[in-house]
Amino acid sequence: MNINVEEGDSTDQKKEEDSLSSATNLSNPSLPTVTPPASTGGDVDVDPPPPLAAEQSPAPQQKRLNMVIPSRDPDALVSGGGISFLTGNQNARFSYGYSSFKGKRSSMEDFYETRISEVDGQMVAFFGVFDGHGGSRTAEYLKINLFKNLSNHPDFIKDTKSAIGRKRAAKDAGSTASTAVLLGDRLLVANVGDSRVVACVAGAAIPMSIDHKPDRTDERERIEQAGGFIIWAGTWRVGGVLAVSRAFGDKLLKRYVVAEPEIQEEEIDCVEFIIIASDGLWNVLSNKDAVAIVQDISDAEAASRKLIQEAYGRGSSDNITCVVVRFENP
Repeated sequence: MNINVEEGDSTDQKKEEDSLSSATNLSNPSLPTVTPPASTGGDVDVDPPPPLAAEQSPAPQQKRLNMVIPSRDPDALVSGGGISFLTGNQNARFSYGYSSFKGKRSSMEDFYETRISEVDGQMVAFFGVFDGHGGSRTAEYLKINLFKNLSNHPDFIKDTKSAIGRKRAAKDAGSTASTAVLLGDRLLVANVGDSRVVACVAGAAIPMSIDHKPDRTDERERIEQAGGFIIWAGTWRVGGVLAVSRAFGDKLLKRYVVAEPEIQEEEIDCVEFIIIASDGLWNVLSNKDAVAIVQDISDAEAASRKLIQEAYGRGSSDNITCVVVRFENP
């Protein structure tokens, strides 16, 4: 997302949400144990990590086993959520839930943010998923600073779309950024990279972002016109290295891998819910499948956990992070 993001040191990822005092924590069902397939793919061309020793195949007579993960386990699935009213309308509210899981990767490079704040007298909700590559530094930095810099922009309320278009971030590591900003009755979605935002409208899955992949015709043309190239190395990669064509950071490839977001705006009253997730989810779940899963679960946090369970069960070899925001219009 093109925001005026200034350089700074990252801090440890915060696992608790900054939400309104009315926010409520929702229940945490356990995650199933699934046999991990061989790790494949990834944004940066590196050797896949070995499978976690703790992951075991289920007994032959059982397809799924419930596994209770200790709350102090650093590899445990993290989840939470809350409820808030839309600005100026105490009858319309939204609920949100998030879940994040290291999965089969040896390290966690996904970060997320769910924040509700007052800006110039208006309530603003910000939801984001940041999928790091080549390290977690840029993703963590975006989590901490992106909304802060966006909300401090002088034109944020009156010209939110232009404010979202501002940016500056140059780091060796890189990150995608898929974000949704809820302001009044407007929903603004901005995307950089291959994390994705999908909306449910009248029961149908509607993509609100398009993945920035090197083999996308317009992206390939842009890269080649800038003097770059893409080659096949397990997947299409910019310079044979990076599997996304837009990202924050990646300063060595910045001439080709830009951080210019694509932005969509939608009226909230026609949207039932949105799903924001890293490619660890979308690599194994279609937009339609993800929407169908969430549609039957009214609890946003439970829905986000179910999505991760499904992605993990279908063999996702990446970190998996998702945020579900459900709108409850009268």
